[in-house]
Amino acid sequence: MTDPSSPRRRPRLPFSPWHLLLAPLALLFAVPLIWLGLSSVMSDAEINRFPPALWPSGIHLDGYRFVLGNAMFPRWFANSLIVSAVAVVSNLLLGTLGGYAFARMRFGGSRVLLVLMLATMAIPFQLTMIPTFLVMRKLGLVDTLGALIVPSLVTPFAVFLLRQFFLSLPRELEEAAWIDGCSRLRVLFQIVVPLSRPALSTVAVLTFLTTWNDLSWPLIALNHDANYTLQLGLTTFRGQHHTQWSAVMAGNVITVLPVLLAFLAAQKTFVRSITSTGLKG
Repeated sequence: MTDPSSPRRRPRLPFSPWHLLLAPLALLFAVPLIWLGLSSVMSDAEINRFPPALWPSGIHLDGYRFVLGNAMFPRWFANSLIVSAVAVVSNLLLGTLGGYAFARMRFGGSRVLLVLMLATMAIPFQLTMIPTFLVMRKLGLVDTLGALIVPSLVTPFAVFLLRQFFLSLPRELEEAAWIDGCSRLRVLFQIVVPLSRPALSTVAVLTFLTTWNDLSWPLIALNHDANYTLQLGLTTFRGQHHTQWSAVMAGNVITVLPVLLAFLAAQKTFVRSITSTGLKG
């Protein structure tokens, strides 16, 4: 028999109370993505209907057949994949080297170089696109994939994020390896890098998102349609086939799918990396 004087326990929910607020917000933000997926399997008549249909009458794959049957669309997809993959690998490698140098090595002007590097993050792209274009023209890379790859080989954000994560790691692990005779590079790649998977995953995902979704720089650097990335090619595709909205929607779904899969693959380590880096000096 329960004691009436004992405090009454509140029933515990099987989920956090915050979910009552976050679930509707998540559904609200997912509405455009859901509409995009539904529209891609609608017919053109259903998309153009007013008021628009909220649910397709059937599964119509004409838009996907039209997109995948376009001879240039697989080429655009491959170009985007090449540029994004090279940018991710180079940012992981060079960002790791640069971040570790700023975090563990003390050399003349290191603080000044770090401040100057971070200051470049505040410069808008509109101020650097003309100098970057001139450099690419001098290198003979205009209208090639190299014009997209070279400016994205390493970013200040990747160096800074990895530096902050390296600062959060205990120095004792590295000092023990040095006593055992390990070189600095061996300590970095065999001890520090395996412990930095959350930060590396975050850099990889953000670099992939930025490079994959970039439209302004490919629009300036590329001229021939065979070198177009998916974003630039899709813009041209819309201009040529503006009445075939099912094909436009299908192309957008194919464009969004790799980005969505990349984020879902690294979502477990994304928040962990952001919360662990902080702003440690």
